[in-house]
Amino acid sequence: MQFFSTRDHNRVVSASQAIAQGLSDEGGLFVPQSFPQVDVKAICALDYPEMAAAIVGQYLTDYSQEFLQEAAKATYGAAFGGKAGYLAPVSDEVYSLELWHGPTCAFKDFGAGFMGRAIGLLGAAGERLVILTATSGDTGSAVAHGFHNVPGVEVVVLYPEGKISRLQECQMTALGGNIHPLRVAGTFDDCQRLVKELFADAPFRKRRRVTSANSINLLRWIPQAFYYFYGYCQWRQATGGDRPVVVVPSGNYGNLAAGMLARRMGLPLGGFVAASNVNDVVPEFIRTGVYRPRPSVRTPANAMDVGAPSNFERMLWLCDGDPEMLRAELEGFRCDDASIRRTIDELYERHGYFSDPHSAVGYAASMAVGKPGFYLSTAHPAKFGEVIASVTGARVPLPERLEELTRRPQRSEPLAVDLAALEAYVEKV
Repeated sequence: MQFFSTRDHNRVVSASQAIAQGLSDEGGLFVPQSFPQVDVKAICALDYPEMAAAIVGQYLTDYSQEFLQEAAKATYGAAFGGKAGYLAPVSDEVYSLELWHGPTCAFKDFGAGFMGRAIGLLGAAGERLVILTATSGDTGSAVAHGFHNVPGVEVVVLYPEGKISRLQECQMTALGGNIHPLRVAGTFDDCQRLVKELFADAPFRKRRRVTSANSINLLRWIPQAFYYFYGYCQWRQATGGDRPVVVVPSGNYGNLAAGMLARRMGLPLGGFVAASNVNDVVPEFIRTGVYRPRPSVRTPANAMDVGAPSNFERMLWLCDGDPEMLRAELEGFRCDDASIRRTIDELYERHGYFSDPHSAVGYAASMAVGKPGFYLSTAHPAKFGEVIASVTGARVPLPERLEELTRRPQRSEPLAVDLAALEAYVEKV
C-alpha cells in the first residue's frame, strides 16, 4: 500500500515514509491510495488485538504481520484490562462505546499507544527522533505515555497553559525522562499552528529528525478506525440491528475521519453525527455549506476547543473533495456549556452514570438525533472530576493510575507563540 498527499496526488510515498514525515512537504495530510475491504463477519469473530492487526496489516504493508500482531497485542492486551472498545448500555435505548479503559483513560490511547509500541519495537536508528505534538488535553497525555522511555525518542508536547484539566496536565508533566511538556501562552490552535509551521520549515527538518504524533500522522489516525469495527460487532450482537449511526464528540476530527475510513472499508454504518461544543466549525458547515475556521473558545469540554480542525482536509478527501457529499454523510450537533452541564447532571440523576463533558456532548446528540446506534465516550469521567462534582455534587472515584501521577513532581517549561522559540527548543532536545 502506498500513500499520497491530500494536496498533491503525485507525491507518493510508502507507509514508513509517510509515518516518518508525519505531514507532507507542502502541508498536506497523507492518505491511502485505496481502501482495502474487510470481511466484517470474519472480523467480528476476533478479539481486539487480532482484529487490529488484521486491519492495520492491509495498510502498513512495509511491516510484517508478525510485527503488527506483536504491536497490537502489546497495545490492546493487558493495558486495557480486557475492555478495549467496551460497549456500555447507558439506558434501555442508548449505548456508549467506552474508549477510556486504557493507560491514560482516554480514547487517544488507541492511536498513540499503538504508535508508541510500534516505534519502540522498531527501535531508533541513527539520530534521535523527536516526536512533536500539540494537544488540547488528552492527546498529549496519551502520546507521552505511549512514548515514555522508548529508546532513541524524545517527545515534545505543546499544550495551552491554563486551558486543560489538572489531571490532563499531570499526565504530561509528571513523567520526566524523554517527555518534554511545553505550556504555551495561547490556545490549542496556536499550539497546532506552531507544529505545522515547524513541519513546513524544510531547512529545519533537514537538520533535525522530527515527526508528529497528532492524528495528522497515519500511525495515529488509522488505529482509530479499529474500534468502529469492534463497536459495530458488539452493538449488532446486543441489539440485532444493522447500520448504526455513530455519534462522535469532535474537536480536531481525526476520530470522525477514522470512522469514515472504516465505512469505506466495508463497515455498514448508517452515518455519523459530528457532535461539537460551541466550537462548531464543522456542524456549521454541515448546516450552511460554509466552512469558516475561527479562534477557539474555551469550554468545559476542553479537548474539543478547536477552531481550525486539521482533519477536515482528510474528511473532504474521503468524499472525493466534494463538500456536498461530505454534508450528506454527516449530521451536525452543537452543545453549549449549559447543555453540557445539564446533560452530565441528567446522566447521573437518571441513570447513575458518570460522564465526562465530551462524552456528555455525545449523549446529548444521541438523544437529539434519536437514531439507533451508539456514541463514543472519549475520556474517563475522573479526568474531569471538578466539572462533574460542581454539577452533580458527587465525587468520581479516581483510578489509582491517575491518582499516583498527582503525587509526583510536575515539570514543564513555558513557550511563547513563536516558531523560532519552538525550533530552538527542539534543537536543544
